[in-house]
Amino acid sequence: MAREIIAKTVLNRKKKRDPWFLDDYTFNPYSGCAFNCLYCYIRGSKYGIHMENNLGVKVNAIEVLEKQLALRARKGDHGFIVLSSASDPYLKIEQDYQLTREALKVILKYRFPVHIITKSDLVTRDFDLLEEIDRNAVLPADLQHLKRGTLITFSFSTLDAETGKLFEPGATAPSDRLEAVKAVKSNGFKTGISLMPLLPYISDTDESLRSMFQTFSDVPVDYIFPSTITLFGEGKADSKTLVMNAIQKHYPDLYPEYLKLFKSDYLPHGYRNEVDRRTKLLCKQYGIQNFIC
Repeated sequence: MAREIIAKTVLNRKKKRDPWFLDDYTFNPYSGCAFNCLYCYIRGSKYGIHMENNLGVKVNAIEVLEKQLALRARKGDHGFIVLSSASDPYLKIEQDYQLTREALKVILKYRFPVHIITKSDLVTRDFDLLEEIDRNAVLPADLQHLKRGTLITFSFSTLDAETGKLFEPGATAPSDRLEAVKAVKSNGFKTGISLMPLLPYISDTDESLRSMFQTFSDVPVDYIFPSTITLFGEGKADSKTLVMNAIQKHYPDLYPEYLKLFKSDYLPHGYRNEVDRRTKLLCKQYGIQNFIC
């Protein structure tokens, strides 16, 4: 059962907007994540190995969000709100608590643009609110050319069902996620793919990348953000430990290569550059942007 939390603040202003995600603000109605992805950067002893057992629900999130957005709106400080930066906005408990849906109502009321980042197909439930936000949001002055108040980005590390079960055990299956991508696009939203993180020698191979780019271009999505993986920590609940254990158990032939790759938290510079080179070529080949605007 999720812990109920009383939050003092829920809307976080970013010092610098990320050029990929356009995040002026972030909003997380939940803490922890039931999707339990092994590679997740928020992992660690705070949440434990089974993150779904340590979910937190900010039960006063909507009341606090209303106050914070009212103040920002009075100052004319509109900007993109990313849902979410540290937890998926469409966890299964969202069906009961509906904090994300209630937050979208407040966001619509104060006319802020929104960027949904999710691994779930539950986002399709909120098309009615997202369409109104898309039409009515006040964009920041330097993003007026975007002319869209709603962005929806789906996160994938793979399209393979078995690989997904191993590395993203609690997330919506890649096939169901893909159907949601198609539904979002067919409803006229600007949508794309966060291809993060690519798994070395598993989902970043030429064959895998070409298959994913072909699949997403067939939708067609508006953009793709490909990125390599970063693994942190040596504790039993840390991402590096969990991913390395999974590789040793399920991909023993790759384990020596992973030991070489992850002598530090980051992949070697040359490896990252090569993945970047190949994905940029694929973006060009398939006519897909690697940026929103």
